[in-house]
Amino acid sequence: MAAFSFAVLISGNGSNLQAMIDAIEKENISGKICCVLSDKENAYGLKRASRAKIPIEVVSNKDFETREDFDTELVKVLSTYKPDLIVLAGFMRILSPKFINAFTEKILNIHPSLLPKYPGLNTHERVLESSDKIHGITVHFVDESLDGGPICAQSSIQINTSSVKELEEEIHKLEYELYPKVVSWFGEGLLKLSNGKVYFENSELKIGGIDEN
Repeated sequence: MAAFSFAVLISGNGSNLQAMIDAIEKENISGKICCVLSDKENAYGLKRASRAKIPIEVVSNKDFETREDFDTELVKVLSTYKPDLIVLAGFMRILSPKFINAFTEKILNIHPSLLPKYPGLNTHERVLESSDKIHGITVHFVDESLDGGPICAQSSIQINTSSVKELEEEIHKLEYELYPKVVSWFGEGLLKLSNGKVYFENSELKIGGIDEN
């Protein structure tokens, strides 16, 4: 059986990518990153990938007239690496059905809220404005809805600050721990998506996925 490999898609800093690289070095993920793809050629995450000697690809949406054309090129480029999994790590493009169908049941995303609460952007601000007591993160499979795919796992913290920056830093810590763990589960065959339902060790997960608190 071929070793588990996955592609990481980024648009910026790539801190979750770095968490994946570190997890592989520590053997917490049994596998490799086959490529890092960015829609922005100046994304700092590409430097992280280069330092780790991971192949990099840049596909800019500015070079394509439609989202479908852009996604067609994404699929073409990624397919050459034959990834077992696509990991979205701060990739700021909404993917079309064309892309999602090309990698059915093999796309993961991380979102900085306890979905289904606060899909979309500015989650930390919205949590503080709502005076929530708890905030967290969600790792989910990707479908055609915005941040609405089947949930794999969640992790949360008590909110003890009114600072967006401090809250964001605390949330990042959760991300760097949980996301590599979920990728590892998938690579080991423990986690899978089938017919819209998430299974862990062949048992269907409840709504909300695995609670990693």
